[in-house]
Amino acid sequence: MKDKSLFNRVFDTSNIIILLLIALVMLLPFVYVLSVSVSSYSEYMSSDFYLIPKTIDFSAYEFIFASDSFIRSIFVTIFITVLGTFVNLVLTSTLAYSLSYKVFGQRVVLFMVLFTMMFSAGMIPTYLVVKETGLLNSIWSLILPVAITPFNLIVMRQFFMNIPGELCEAAKIDGSNDLQTFIRIILPLSKPSLAAFGLFYAVYHWNNYFSAILYLNDPALWPIQVILRQIVVVNEALSTLGNGQILLENAPPAETIQMAAIIVATVPILIVYPFLQKHFAKGVMLGSVKG
Repeated sequence: MKDKSLFNRVFDTSNIIILLLIALVMLLPFVYVLSVSVSSYSEYMSSDFYLIPKTIDFSAYEFIFASDSFIRSIFVTIFITVLGTFVNLVLTSTLAYSLSYKVFGQRVVLFMVLFTMMFSAGMIPTYLVVKETGLLNSIWSLILPVAITPFNLIVMRQFFMNIPGELCEAAKIDGSNDLQTFIRIILPLSKPSLAAFGLFYAVYHWNNYFSAILYLNDPALWPIQVILRQIVVVNEALSTLGNGQILLENAPPAETIQMAAIIVATVPILIVYPFLQKHFAKGVMLGSVKG
């Protein structure tokens, strides 16, 4: 018993050390990006790599927040994330609940859902569909084509099937119709699952930029990830964000502007995660097995 207890302690300690090392490795790039974003021009130019800046300089943040286009892109992204996640959860949950019962055409609909999991139309056919439906250069082009994710639908359907049918039968005896049963009984019991998939959908909408590049021609509708791409990849930090408000020769280095933009685009979704973390694992696992 003593040897087993000692082995367990050594094993647990080793796991903790390994996980801490992995966490440090994962955290290191983020710390570096944060440090560069608050560094002065002289310190950035004189040092190749550092994690703690000697002096704190927020000029890069002041520069990007002086841009109307950057501020507008933040609000556009928040709007897309909130509205898109709401649409995703409403459509996914209602269809999953409908398919959790034996209804007419259930197998056909399930086959269509599973078919889209295995075969994708591709970029060009999807673009033509968005164009012909009049969604080009519209916020809805980033929401409706991805309104339902097949994998999330299947898992949520399995979660609804695990809810005891007696609850729904009791509600119907009390005079509740299907919609009232869904809203008053099923949804309150599904909070962990809704929180988990809501986080999945929200992260997707917040980080999505490729669809915006394809479907949005108006820069006023660009989300923050597209602006971030222009800054980091295309390297248009000064010309895109300056807006004539700050002289280029007085602007911070382009690299610090890039790092500041990355921090601003990343931090909001990181703040949301801790509030949903307690439901995250439970919500995913509840629909993964039946029993």
